[in-house]
Amino acid sequence: MSPCPASDATGAEAFLADPRSHGGAAVERIDTHISTLFLAADRVFKLKKPVCLPFLDFTSLAARQKACEAELEINRRASPELYLGLRRLTRKAGGGLELDGPGEVVDWAVEMRRFDQEGLFDRLAQRGELDRSRCNALTEAIAAFHLNAPVRSDRGGRAGLDWTIATNRLSMLAQSAILPVDEVEDLADSSFAALERFAPRMEERRLGGLVRQCHGDLHLGNICLWQGRPTLFDAIEFSEDIACIDVIYDLAFLLMDLDHRGARQQANWVMNHYLDLTGDFAGIAPMPLYLSARAGVRAHVCATMAHGASGEGRDKLVVDARSYLAAARAYLSPPPPRLLAVGGLSGSGKSRMGRELAPFLAVPGAAVVRSDSLRKHLMGVAIDQKLGPEGYVPEVTERTYERLYATCAGLLADGHSAVADAVFAKPEQRVAIERVAKAAGARFDGLWLEAPAELSKARIAERKANVSDATPQVLEHQLSYDLGAIAWTRIDSAPPKDVTLAAGRAALQV
Repeated sequence: MSPCPASDATGAEAFLADPRSHGGAAVERIDTHISTLFLAADRVFKLKKPVCLPFLDFTSLAARQKACEAELEINRRASPELYLGLRRLTRKAGGGLELDGPGEVVDWAVEMRRFDQEGLFDRLAQRGELDRSRCNALTEAIAAFHLNAPVRSDRGGRAGLDWTIATNRLSMLAQSAILPVDEVEDLADSSFAALERFAPRMEERRLGGLVRQCHGDLHLGNICLWQGRPTLFDAIEFSEDIACIDVIYDLAFLLMDLDHRGARQQANWVMNHYLDLTGDFAGIAPMPLYLSARAGVRAHVCATMAHGASGEGRDKLVVDARSYLAAARAYLSPPPPRLLAVGGLSGSGKSRMGRELAPFLAVPGAAVVRSDSLRKHLMGVAIDQKLGPEGYVPEVTERTYERLYATCAGLLADGHSAVADAVFAKPEQRVAIERVAKAAGARFDGLWLEAPAELSKARIAERKANVSDATPQVLEHQLSYDLGAIAWTRIDSAPPKDVTLAAGRAALQV
């Protein structure tokens, strides 16, 4: 099924494209496959295109009105300052259109505040401006959005992904001039097979309240900087099947988008900070299917947009559509799971090493299981909250390591690689984490990081917004530990970061 022919039967597009409709301000037009936006002065007016696709039908005025009303309601949850209201485009008595007049309503528009397009996260990514701090801030905005999203256990789960796979297939087959039919059918077959494997976990999460009314279209082009803060906008309003999904599936769109742009490190930062914040490691199991489904969505969207484009613009969309299809197929063949344990005293650089090695072990990265975060979750506090002495008594430490072993075992059983990040000062702790890998039949690597005490103390003193509660005094106490024999690969972290990371990669052969 293809879009209905482009038309402007009501004159709404011509009216909003006219500078006179905006007090003489210049107008910039942006088209997506389902909407047309008109940017003028400090405002944006967004029309729904009268198109019919496998997952929506905007051909009637009533449908476009309903979609505009829903868009306003849904997006005000994440970005109330951007979404101002609805505007009626009405017919004047003498002909022509006006906003909110007494005449016949010919179309509806969502009015938004205009933001600097250079602050869109896809453009930040192109300029290499998505550093770890910015990725963390974005992840925190997403986690907060998910936490407060309405629970929708009537949607999602197995049936939800079954619908997505079938809809992706139908939408891609409609673009057979761009997307090879045999590849589309192979993707659908592989996706349904993966769904059979992951369905029990997905159903468990649906019934557990982890299917919520999410964003639904969480790629970099739908995130901007507003007043210096990462802000989500343009959430899906026209389909509960697309929007009411598992929170990890929602996040997977962003992860896929980053990965496909060659920013796997940033995708790994986002995924693992989300896991740090939420502790939702059980949601990682279907990640190959989630990433594949998201790439499939982009494949048919790009192909649909190419249908109405020409010249270099069409050529790029065709290349993008085929690239997304290839990625969708590749995501369904992840590497075998493996376990990396990174130990060392506070300030040795173990957390940075684990974080930076994770993208080489899985797609979009191994899940980093940090004892510091697990301890905070066990104590029922936010990861940025400092614990008192009660959080570090032997009983809590033992429970923390037991949780770490169990979490890593669960990830390996689910087919996903893990990085265990803890001090591992006791020989029995190092033996225990090795046993986790052995029990799963997975490759194990252990790295022990060390640095001069004064350097480690300086690193600890310089930390900002760090989940660790370690202080230079804590390190001083650790220096008295009897570490026993250390069989793991020892790495001196005193040299520059790139040298230390190279040593870690060499040890892992990645």
